[in-house]
Amino acid sequence: MNAPQLVRFGRAICGELAQAERREWWLANGRGAYTAGTVAGTLTRRYHGLLVAPVHPPLGRVLVVAKADATLLLRGQQFPLFANRWGGGTVDPQGQLLLESFHLDGRMPVWRHRAGAAAVETRIWMEPGRNTTYVAYRLEEGADDAQLSIRLLVNGRDHHGTSVPGSFQPSIEPDRGGLRIAAADAFVLRVLAVGGNIEPRCDWHENFDLPVERERGLPDRDRHLCAGEARLQMQAGTWVGLAVSLEDDVAPDLAAAMQSFIARDAALIAEAHTRVPELAAAPEWIDQLLLAADSFVFARPVPGVPDGQSVIAGYPWFGDWGRDTMIALPGLALASGRHDIARSILETFAGFIDRGMLPNVFPGAGDVPAYNAADAALWYIEAWRGYVAATGDIAALRRHFPALAGIVDWHCRGTRYGIRIDPADGLLRAGEAGVQLTWMDAKVGDWVVTPRIGKPVELNALWYNALAAMAEFAQCLALPDAEYRMLASRCGEGFARFRLPDDQGGLYDVIDGPGGADASVRPNQIFAVSLPASPLDRATQYRIVDVCARELFTSFGLRSLSPRHRDYRGIYSGGILERDGSYHQGPVWAWLLAHFALAEFRVHGDAAAAQRRLDPMRDHLFDAGLGSVSEIFDGDAPHLPRGAPCQAWSVACVLEAWWHLERARIAHRRSL
Repeated sequence: MNAPQLVRFGRAICGELAQAERREWWLANGRGAYTAGTVAGTLTRRYHGLLVAPVHPPLGRVLVVAKADATLLLRGQQFPLFANRWGGGTVDPQGQLLLESFHLDGRMPVWRHRAGAAAVETRIWMEPGRNTTYVAYRLEEGADDAQLSIRLLVNGRDHHGTSVPGSFQPSIEPDRGGLRIAAADAFVLRVLAVGGNIEPRCDWHENFDLPVERERGLPDRDRHLCAGEARLQMQAGTWVGLAVSLEDDVAPDLAAAMQSFIARDAALIAEAHTRVPELAAAPEWIDQLLLAADSFVFARPVPGVPDGQSVIAGYPWFGDWGRDTMIALPGLALASGRHDIARSILETFAGFIDRGMLPNVFPGAGDVPAYNAADAALWYIEAWRGYVAATGDIAALRRHFPALAGIVDWHCRGTRYGIRIDPADGLLRAGEAGVQLTWMDAKVGDWVVTPRIGKPVELNALWYNALAAMAEFAQCLALPDAEYRMLASRCGEGFARFRLPDDQGGLYDVIDGPGGADASVRPNQIFAVSLPASPLDRATQYRIVDVCARELFTSFGLRSLSPRHRDYRGIYSGGILERDGSYHQGPVWAWLLAHFALAEFRVHGDAAAAQRRLDPMRDHLFDAGLGSVSEIFDGDAPHLPRGAPCQAWSVACVLEAWWHLERARIAHRRSL
């Protein structure tokens, strides 16, 4: 089986700078490193680079290699195969004008440049599990006397930062047919030139323009050090290029390294089709999402779990977050049949449960975990429910049941930030001034944009769902389950307090808050329908789906606030204050599209119709982070993609919903 080749563009996209720049490719290596850029070849973000690696593990990522600018030398002429933006608005050279086509071979970006009768194919990939990036070129048409001149631009700054003059002064020396670039005590970069040689250089290229950072209200200039210039001899059909690595050894066989990467992608698809029968006839865009899902999983060794794993919440700026990881886990690992990864992630986080809570921000080496997430532990129980349902792994459940029981116990007697059950109605309350606890967690300085203190609706939907799951776990393990069933019953009765009057439909977003009940129309109520266990009757569920469809639904997900609300912001743009202030005040969240589709299926029973709700995501794979799904979209049409171009729960929830709905479709056909 081959990896998908769904994403492909010709000159109409490739040759128009604005179109080619808005489309980005991203690759990861499973160790926290990544490589990224635009179809045009320009740098538009501070995060674009050939090698961005965790020099300070686990996620202290540094921009190590920014670019490899290649020029084709043919019969006395020079043809740039790259493009650069400079301060002041100049684009020079405009190598994108020679770009005939671009496509993804699985995840691997592939460019084809045309220079008269000559054509050059370029490919970039990372070696899985190693901090190594390859850039390979092949002359496909034209004379054999062609050469490539490649300038290698390096750096040593934090991937969130900007270059500071004088802060990066590496030693650059010839080494084993390549270069050895040492940056003090930070890293040693090895560069291998395949098909020629590379000579050391040391000159700065100043004033790179970063328009996306400017849009985000952040510094928009950068500088990179040209550390070497390679000269490679090209022969038709033969791969030449560069390997850049933080490893001691680098494979010199470009063709073999490339085929290994391609074969791994193909194997991931084949294994998913074998392990999950519902995927056997999946459309190609679902296969593309399966590959995207793999890019978020990375090694996270922790005490007691040396082979631990976690999930990077999104590229480029996120690390691993407890809430995001548990929401994404079923789609990333269970929907693809990678049960070992699911168990590894669950066990990695098990050691960090404290006072019944899961860390929101997973700690780095020597860091203190941050436990400001009221819902992460409840999503953790739901992830266990999904894992056990998919695998039947009762042995793992038995080992970890005491920790799960501890989560419930702490929520009953009270834990951090006022999180505890209210004995009056069986509901969970949470919140303290100045702390953001729900997934609507934007905070600017001391300003918590949506504090939601009181009893948030989704927190209690998750609480009910968790109690139902715990009762089933206990019964499965032949343990007492009456307490969990009693707590679930009390929560179910109390949940009736969220119902708005019938003429309004839907649910309050928060009750018992400092200002009373909040009737803002937000998407949080959808979880009371989409989660496996719901405390609501069918008529109420129907009204919730109807309200969300009328006021929040878009092609790419649910708005975070109704456009009728005075605080609604339909465009997500501006500096940090403007963006964070509007983050949950209107933007569409892609991961909620899946929950809406599942909720709609629950009330209408038409799996095929619900599954079609996901179809617009196929078209989105051709935009923004190619082959992946963006974090958010504008609330206003045309719903432009915003936020992180590749987001774990966006990809995962679409995959999970498609899988569940496909199973339902198959079951329905068999019942006819």
